[in-house]
Amino acid sequence: MRLTTMGVAENFARPIVGRIAFQASGNPAEDIFVAAADQIEDSVLRRFKALVTPSLVSRDVATRVQVPVVHSVRHHDHFRSGDVIVLHPKTGFVRTIFRPDSPQNALFITDRCNSNCLMCSQPPKDHDDTQQSLDLNLQLIPYLPTDLTYLGITGGEPTLLGKDLFRILTALKSRLPDTDIHMLTNGRTFARRAFTADFAQVAPSRFSVGIPLYSDSATEHDHIVQAKSAFDQTVIGIHELARAGVVTEIRIVLHRLTIPRLRNLAEYICRNFPFVVHVALMGLEPTGYAPRNWKELWIDPVDYQTELEDTVEIFSTRGLNLSIYNSQLCLLRRSLWRYARKSISDWKNIYLPECEACSVFERCGGFFKSGERLHSPNIKSLHCDTI
Repeated sequence: MRLTTMGVAENFARPIVGRIAFQASGNPAEDIFVAAADQIEDSVLRRFKALVTPSLVSRDVATRVQVPVVHSVRHHDHFRSGDVIVLHPKTGFVRTIFRPDSPQNALFITDRCNSNCLMCSQPPKDHDDTQQSLDLNLQLIPYLPTDLTYLGITGGEPTLLGKDLFRILTALKSRLPDTDIHMLTNGRTFARRAFTADFAQVAPSRFSVGIPLYSDSATEHDHIVQAKSAFDQTVIGIHELARAGVVTEIRIVLHRLTIPRLRNLAEYICRNFPFVVHVALMGLEPTGYAPRNWKELWIDPVDYQTELEDTVEIFSTRGLNLSIYNSQLCLLRRSLWRYARKSISDWKNIYLPECEACSVFERCGGFFKSGERLHSPNIKSLHCDTI
């Protein structure tokens, strides 16, 4: 599924956020007109916040109308009426940032991170994008429907925005009082009690955080996230969040470095964090840093089913709610199927030809797009008499 395109930008110097409209009766304060060549008339364009078109718009026309324009876009078939997009000046980059028909929308907060995980699917960039992120997300939030069921927050590491993150949370709290909002974070900043207390004050009422913990060993965890003292900070952060009353989930990515101590980690979590509301056991996403560290990380899921089954038993016996994400049913033992979730975002979710005749196709979560070539050789169609 495509979410981006490129064109030629004219007449604007800062990113513009707006809602897609295909008809010439737009709201000039909110709508970006996606137009064919025969619709590009001065009187029509002035009714809109901006114009996006696959057609060429001459500089003379763009200058005369003085409406922000991205013309000559390479792709436009993925645009849908009501989608919210952002137009970037200079580059002409156009990204869809909210789709009202998707249950998996998220605010992207920053490219920066204070960890550098070996399997990071969104490798961090070392530049200060705080102001741009703040401006873009504060522009987006008024477009979010007030009856939105779910919204994610992700990065990078969102807490690196500091108090500017609080401004975003305050806006969400006002706009979406009944929405479930889930933020992914490495949890390290929450080791600072004063920050966590302030964070809890501004967090929306139906808010939770998801924090990765990869080992019960500080040495192992710190190696995986490539950051000194990260384990200690994360553990303290989880406890500070609990002290402040913030709902917390723990996430564990399953790969060659986490599997050997997976049972130990489960016991550690049960003893030290019995208050967490959910534990997610997550299949490896083969993108970002993961392919270049593949030899260190890859283990075929069929080879860790005993460890996974034992870990699930530890959590379920202790009464912790758990799920298995990003895993194909044909690689899981049948005892684990009831924990498997269709968790891969729709815009990067695929199935292989082998899946088409599978009797559990509708229940299976499939693959990441990046897993089209990097996946277990044991993928196969299942033919189950009872599902």
